Amino acid sequence: MRLNLLAAGLLVLTATAATAQNINGAGATFPYPIYSRWFAEYNKIHPEVKINYQSIGSGGGIRQVSEGTVDFGATDGPMSDQQIAEAKVKTMHIPTVLGAVVPVYNLPGVNKTLNFSSDVIADIYLGKIAKWNDSRLAKDNPGVSFPDKAILPVYRSDGSGTTYIFTDYLSKVSPDFASRIGKGTSVRWPLGIGQKGNEGVAGMVRNSPYSFGYVELIYAVQNHMSYGEVKNAAGKFVKATTEGVTAAAAAAAKNMPADYRVSITNAAGPDSYPISSFTWLLIPVQSADPAKGKVLHDFLEWMLDHGESEAAGLTYAPLPAPVIARVRETIKQIH
Repeated sequence: MRLNLLAAGLLVLTATAATAQNINGAGATFPYPIYSRWFAEYNKIHPEVKINYQSIGSGGGIRQVSEGTVDFGATDGPMSDQQIAEAKVKTMHIPTVLGAVVPVYNLPGVNKTLNFSSDVIADIYLGKIAKWNDSRLAKDNPGVSFPDKAILPVYRSDGSGTTYIFTDYLSKVSPDFASRIGKGTSVRWPLGIGQKGNEGVAGMVRNSPYSFGYVELIYAVQNHMSYGEVKNAAGKFVKATTEGVTAAAAAAAKNMPADYRVSITNAAGPDSYPISSFTWLLIPVQSADPAKGKVLHDFLEWMLDHGESEAAGLTYAPLPAPVIARVRETIKQIH
């Protein structure tokens, strides 16, 4: 009897091992907080599946999924036509949530939330505004006593979707920025100091008086950092909120391209937060291992049914209902 029970137990363990799946992904730091939660919760429901995710930046995510060294990638800056054409693995962009990039600063003695016009942000990184007591900063912030101190611009040193969103926005609002720096996951910054990851930029600004940088909203919130209101296309200073991001996405949801690669920075509307973006998972249409393709499809179904409801609690905005409906159809191609 004991031998029979032992044999049965071994069969169960063997079957479990045979069906266990380790899914490996890499990419954007922007959605890392919510992806970490989603993957952990999915594992609780499906203990045989472990989704491992490395937060290495969007550039690394695009590169690794294109080379087939990971099972999926993640990015905040959509792949270019050239990157898609050169990829060894055919992938699709699956939008997951929306988020905001915010200007963060460390300004001792100033406790008021600051206002930043788009051209002011651009000119800080171009070196045209070098000190905190510049007259253009003072104009947007009446009553604030700015110190006569040099501004230390901080930027992402790695290939970054957060940088893509930020530079995409600044390229739309500043012709000089567009011509001298331009948009991309990695650009040539003329001055300042680079740090790796949203975590690195947040840490540098938090520990460096008179510095200025950009991070995804949740990193500013979690690190208790000061972040400013940004003047939107309607000329109104707005603070990053899930409602403001949702407003920015509203028009895009109606005109979403078939491949979901869309920019919603500097969106129209009085309530739109101007540095907003979708973030995407990069999923192979056909996985090298069909079992992994099935798991990825199942996870995406779970994300649409359950994960989206958790977005706002982590300062992201959920996908608009029309986009969710379209994504449900799109992911049927994954196998």
